[in-house]
Amino acid sequence: MLATTPAIAAGSLGAKPQPTLTADGDLILRPWQPVDAPAFLGAYQDPAIRRWHTNRPDSLADVLAWFTRYEQDWRQETGGHWVVTGPDGEVLGRLAMRGWNFADGNAGAAYWVLPGARGAGVAPRALTALTLWAFSAGFHRLELGHSTLNAPSCRVAEKSGYILEGTQRSSAIHEDGRHDMHVHARIR
Repeated sequence: MLATTPAIAAGSLGAKPQPTLTADGDLILRPWQPVDAPAFLGAYQDPAIRRWHTNRPDSLADVLAWFTRYEQDWRQETGGHWVVTGPDGEVLGRLAMRGWNFADGNAGAAYWVLPGARGAGVAPRALTALTLWAFSAGFHRLELGHSTLNAPSCRVAEKSGYILEGTQRSSAIHEDGRHDMHVHARIR
């Protein structure tokens, strides 16, 4: 039995629908829907996304299975997955919060942005909106990791207020071998 009060009460998130969030009035973060599957699959054809994400869907059926797991993650309170769109509904990117630990109030963040939306501040604005929602939901610490060679991801983390805490040596395997990983965190 836990000797301390959990940071987030079990059932406080998964019993409700996953929220739709906005960032700066022009970005929308909402749960993935089947209509988004072609854009999601297409994202994993981009060389930059492929370089940093070794877990990839191979077909629309795979994507739809992932979306089903995303819904289960929410209901089971293990994670949340959002599509980032413009006001017209065009898919711009992805944000995820995984590894929810309600006892300590911790979670991890991950993201990618489609090539046509890069350089417009989509990732940092969306990550900041998700972070503020997470803090209001009771999370205390959010962290993210990226290869030390992934300078754009490092810039997103820094612009979103995630402080570089250190380097995990030889921590992750990418297609070209082992990578050192930066760890960034933001505390409520």
